[in-house]
Amino acid sequence: MADDLEKLRDWVGRKETRNDLVTAWPVTALAATVDDPGVSAQNGAPVPAGWHWIFFLEAKPPAELGPDGHPRRGGFLPPVPLPRRMWAGGRLEFPGTLAVGESIVRESEIISVEPKSGRSGALVFVKVRHTIRAGARIAIVEDQDIVYRETAKKGDPLPPAQQAPAESPWRRKVVPDSTMLFRYSALTFNGHRIHYDRDYAVGEEHYPGLVVHGPLQATLLLDLCRRESGRPVKTFEYRAQHPLFVGAPFTVNGRFDAATSTAEVWTANEAGAYAMRAKAAF
Repeated sequence: MADDLEKLRDWVGRKETRNDLVTAWPVTALAATVDDPGVSAQNGAPVPAGWHWIFFLEAKPPAELGPDGHPRRGGFLPPVPLPRRMWAGGRLEFPGTLAVGESIVRESEIISVEPKSGRSGALVFVKVRHTIRAGARIAIVEDQDIVYRETAKKGDPLPPAQQAPAESPWRRKVVPDSTMLFRYSALTFNGHRIHYDRDYAVGEEHYPGLVVHGPLQATLLLDLCRRESGRPVKTFEYRAQHPLFVGAPFTVNGRFDAATSTAEVWTANEAGAYAMRAKAAF
């Protein structure tokens, strides 16, 4: 296994290009999903930061999907033999914006593949860089961190929880239901069954319920920054720390530092522990 994992570094440098069109319907649908009626989907309207995840979607036929609902290993991403794939975090730069009606191009490259060992066994961390252009203009540069893990075992502990601040100047309460998770999965064409198939999430991956998407949390944090600061976000770095589950209320929080023009933002579960932590610069 160790030698096989080391060979995955051969994937570093692989590239792919995808083309898409910023259409109105996904923007309208995501605005409804995250309860943001102020977002316009008229032609030429700017697309909020983080909403690019509803474009450049990967569509594989059923025969090319794994048992977890993700596309089978191989292709652009390395064929990691570990069965569990998760979106651990990333970093976003916004030198420009996307607008409804634009043709857009995403160039992707595998930046690193790092096999490691942790408390839960073997791990592989894959970093992918996406550069999104609208015409000759770079709109978004994204470094995405993906982690592959061994099969979940019943009784495996969740990641250790760290208490978040009890109060914050920016705060929004969210109660994630199965409809919200289904809609976000559909909008991002995300087949990962932990987000909509409770029997699989509980029986196979041993979660207590359906899991709230990491990118959905990041989108809510970016939306909080936009609503509360009134300023465009220039950079956004985020890291998932603890899962959130359907039906359990959570909060989307932030505090702005005028001296550095940055904000610390985070999601916290009902017990007040961090779920995702991020830093935004304006």
